[in-house]
Amino acid sequence: MTNLPVRMARWSAGHPWRAIAGWFLLVALCLGAGLAVGGKAATTEDFWIGEAGRGEAMATDGGLEQRALEQVLITAKPGAGAGGLDAASADAAARDVAGRMKALPEVESVSAPVRSADGTAVRVDVTLKGPELDGEKHLGPLRAQTGRAQAAHPGLWIEQTGSPSIGTAVDELRGKDLSRSEMIALPITLITMLVVFASLAMALVPLLLAISSIVASIGLAMLASHAFPDNGISTNIILLIGMAVGVDYTLFYLKREREERARSGGRLSSQAVVELAAATSGRAVVVSGAAVIVSSATMYLADDVIFSSIATAAIIVTLVAVISSMTVLPALLAKLGARAERRKERKEARAARRGTTLRTRRPRSGAGPVTSALLRITSRHPAATLAAGVVAMLALAAPLLNLNLTDMGTETHPRVLPAMQTFDRLNKAFPELKSMNQVVVRAGAGRAGEVNAALRDLARRAKSDANMAGTAKLRTSADGRVSMLELAVPHYVSDRAAQQSLKDVRENYVPATVGRLTGVETAVTGDVARYADYPEHQKQKLPLIIGALLLATFAMTVWAFRSVVLGLIGMLLNMLSVGASLGLLVLVFQGEWAEGPLGFDSTGSIGSRIPLLLLVILFGLSMDYQVFVISRIREAVLRGVPTRQAVLDGIGSSAGVVTSAAFVMVTVFASFIPLHIMEMKQMGFSLAAAVLLDAFVIRVVILPSLMLLLGDANWWPSRGVRRARETAPADRPPLEVG
Repeated sequence: MTNLPVRMARWSAGHPWRAIAGWFLLVALCLGAGLAVGGKAATTEDFWIGEAGRGEAMATDGGLEQRALEQVLITAKPGAGAGGLDAASADAAARDVAGRMKALPEVESVSAPVRSADGTAVRVDVTLKGPELDGEKHLGPLRAQTGRAQAAHPGLWIEQTGSPSIGTAVDELRGKDLSRSEMIALPITLITMLVVFASLAMALVPLLLAISSIVASIGLAMLASHAFPDNGISTNIILLIGMAVGVDYTLFYLKREREERARSGGRLSSQAVVELAAATSGRAVVVSGAAVIVSSATMYLADDVIFSSIATAAIIVTLVAVISSMTVLPALLAKLGARAERRKERKEARAARRGTTLRTRRPRSGAGPVTSALLRITSRHPAATLAAGVVAMLALAAPLLNLNLTDMGTETHPRVLPAMQTFDRLNKAFPELKSMNQVVVRAGAGRAGEVNAALRDLARRAKSDANMAGTAKLRTSADGRVSMLELAVPHYVSDRAAQQSLKDVRENYVPATVGRLTGVETAVTGDVARYADYPEHQKQKLPLIIGALLLATFAMTVWAFRSVVLGLIGMLLNMLSVGASLGLLVLVFQGEWAEGPLGFDSTGSIGSRIPLLLLVILFGLSMDYQVFVISRIREAVLRGVPTRQAVLDGIGSSAGVVTSAAFVMVTVFASFIPLHIMEMKQMGFSLAAAVLLDAFVIRVVILPSLMLLLGDANWWPSRGVRRARETAPADRPPLEVG
């Protein structure tokens, strides 16, 4: 036993207090370093993608970049009567608001008051200084002035909204939701561990290591953000993945340590038992962790700051969880094992004094009744079981044919937020604010006249377009090199009319006007273009990432088990699992039938990031079960057990721990379903469904059926299995299934 997990476990178990103290010192250093250095947030430039991103880059080059914009809405108070909004009072309030805002150092400009077409509202636009993403930092003083204006005009309703207000509110709501989900996941995880181990000390170990790994990872993620900027989701991913893999890895290790302890019958020391567990489950944890890390790294291929941030967070927390399982976990197990041995010796001594025999409870390692029943059917009819399982998974995947991917626009945020309620009232009074197309042109400074003439021609053509508001604004940079035409669209970015307006501008109006000019650079950006270009970018990158994932899964499986056949099986089963879970996601969230039970308003679409995120995370996490289960099977085969019996024994003996690990993962992921943010809700549902299907259909039905049918071909071209067949008899009796 000269491999790295065993060597590390041997040292850790031999020096438990040093290992434990060293681990918690490492956690403190990681968090302290992260807090001292601080994190680096993604900038506006990091989000530029496609033609929309190119247009934003050109606008920024000319000083015409998007700025953080807040709007103060002035309306009559509810129940004001038939008279509605008093024009004189509203104008006085608007002038007061404008004066207050102009005096703030955070404000770049304040527009003249704008009255709605129906006369029911007046608005004041406030443009903030600095990049668009910095707007949230300046909200405090603006809100204070809006509150003072409201107090000065009690007869009116004065409220504030805008991208900074909505972004801040969404972040605060996400934080509250995540805290609530943790309050659900942690107790259920603890109860699950108590059921599995019947020991509070053992139950607390997985939670302790998962939480400490999360804390260390948050600090390391702050440091890593200086190389891979954080888009604000890193902590969420660390919590999500950290609880899942942290508990899983610890659970695999703990269960194997208890089995080896029970099998030794007290003949081995705690340190020796820990080394045995490290030689088997320890190696499986390292391989599983490597698979999650490699799978997560493929997200860098998306060439997108959001996925880079997710990949970095997933890689860091997985690596830290693996390190904890290789270092501090053996130390904790050695200490707990020694304590258990001393307690057993005292009980035996008391029993001897009473003249009785101490009853010892052996941990149950066999399959439960449900798994046993499934395995009995599978062992008798593997072909039929395989066909039934595959057909069922394909049926679940069928709705995927109607998948509609979109970016989640501002209008999809929950209406429990006051900023979103004001957003709705603002857009009802001023529908032209719902979205915008921006045509950006860059040319030589001496050509500003002809460029602007072409853009005015474009504006005239678009004025009669039913999908646009008919209003346009032309701006030119100070040096005359960059011009931008803003075309208001009275539809939300997700509406078909808004998408059609973008198509018309790009395919008709631009080619007929500025597109005729030679030597100029043109791009169409704006809210609608951002919404359309991001999913398209994801679709273009998806084949590359899928190919990399399949290759990574194949290579990791072949490396772990020296089998090309198992590598192919791993790829196929992962795709089947992802397809079924995505099909369920489409069935639930693109329709309206589940809105009530799950608490959401369907957008008729799936967030464009969800399939790629699900694909990558599931490919990594499913390797946990794949490696753990097949490792058990291969161990038996290498001892000379026939493949058929080894499959049934391996599935049966690992069923309990796989079920427990899956239950913990499902709990963690499902705790995201009640969240208000649509993408978080969809992500939690899809991951929970994927883990359920992977653990209870793929690993218990389809995998054993397939391996039983393939027999010894599973191990091709492994020479180790052939040598085991020739030299090593089975040294243990087969496990009875049922």
